[in-house]
Amino acid sequence: MTLPDQSKADLDWRDGVLPVSRRFDDPYFSLGGGLDETRHVFLAGNDLPGRLAAGFQVAELGFGTGLNLLALRLICPDDCAIRFTSFEAYPMSAEEIARALDAFPQAQAIAAPFLDAWAQGARAFQFGPIAVEVIEGDARDSLPRWQAQADAWFLDGFSPAKNPELWGDDLMAQVGAHTAKDGTFATYTAAGFVRRALAQAGFEVSRSPGFGHKRHMSKGVFHG
Repeated sequence: MTLPDQSKADLDWRDGVLPVSRRFDDPYFSLGGGLDETRHVFLAGNDLPGRLAAGFQVAELGFGTGLNLLALRLICPDDCAIRFTSFEAYPMSAEEIARALDAFPQAQAIAAPFLDAWAQGARAFQFGPIAVEVIEGDARDSLPRWQAQADAWFLDGFSPAKNPELWGDDLMAQVGAHTAKDGTFATYTAAGFVRRALAQAGFEVSRSPGFGHKRHMSKGVFHG
């Protein structure tokens, strides 16, 4: 299904290389180590790759450039079949994603199968050992209908100050409802209202050092 134009990413390019959402006035990543930040926040924050095993389910709010997926692929053994589901309201085009990935040669080097599938309109495809599904639309509508549970969540929407809808109490409650026992989340934000909502959703929430200039990030374990 093709979404209407207003549901697509609406971008400016800072210095010609950094995609910035006009809708949320927020960049998709930091040029000062975007891939390293993904590794610090989303991979290490969820104790990956240590927990990866066949059937492991990763879920994500905010697909963006697919950088988190690529970082996950870089650490996932070829014989470890896992699942990755991402919820994205405003998808970028394959051309925009490829342009953004110019900033990350290591991720770009493995991106061709993903970009080829994306350019053909596929939103469910195999990427090495990872079965990928990107669910387009408002996560507040689509996540409640999702039939799976995540072992690890990447909460990677735009800044809570600029995109509060993706961090609201009801959606964080749905994150909890779609998390397996002892499943985890990690996010770059340490905003108090986000941490409180995740705690109310059943997570034991902790704060840890953020990446680069960010003082703190948040992570947690689901106990229900």
